Amino acid sequence: MQRKIVLDTETSGLDHKQGHRIIEIGAVELDSDCTEIRNTFHYYINPERDISKEAYKVHGLSRDFLSDKPKFREIVDEFLQFIDRAQLIMHNANFDMQFLNSELFRIRKSAIPNTCVIDTLTLARKRFPKERVNLDALCYKFRIDTSDRHLHGALKDAKLLALVYGRMMHGMQVVLLDDTKHNKEIIISNCATNINNTVVVEPTCDEIIQHQQLLSKIHKHL
Repeated sequence: MQRKIVLDTETSGLDHKQGHRIIEIGAVELDSDCTEIRNTFHYYINPERDISKEAYKVHGLSRDFLSDKPKFREIVDEFLQFIDRAQLIMHNANFDMQFLNSELFRIRKSAIPNTCVIDTLTLARKRFPKERVNLDALCYKFRIDTSDRHLHGALKDAKLLALVYGRMMHGMQVVLLDDTKHNKEIIISNCATNINNTVVVEPTCDEIIQHQQLLSKIHKHL
């Protein structure tokens, strides 16, 4: 069974084309049921440049704090070994992938292929159309505690996204909170009468990507 790794990054700014860099990587490897964390990868990274004011407001990581941290080229081999042959799960994956591949390009490393990336933002938009589906909103829907999430953090957010992904992928009974002022409770019941007798066949990376592309095409014609 293919390994699943939930990954998040924090950056010095919003656009890698303007020379902004990754300043934190957090990743967690999930067990086969996507219910527990097996291994963790986490580094703060010295970007060798200033942090934009907008980005600092999001994560609170300053250049001074990062000045003694390793550079990306110093942790890249360990990072690539950690994610080797894994299915990568990210929220708004395009953003993280552009930054990761920009960093790899700088040091003449091969890009990470998109074929094994699951974007939970795409999945959430299909499951909850016309609703807010950022990480905070999804944690609220699935009653995941975010009381200590005052600022964004790559490892912290990867762990939260792992919980969200587990809720989204399992057919368990889930209590959701509607995004209205009335906080109406919605119950999603398990369709299977006995989940223990249910055979689960997991799709391959290519099948997931093809499915996401098909959903996008359908959405454009609605």
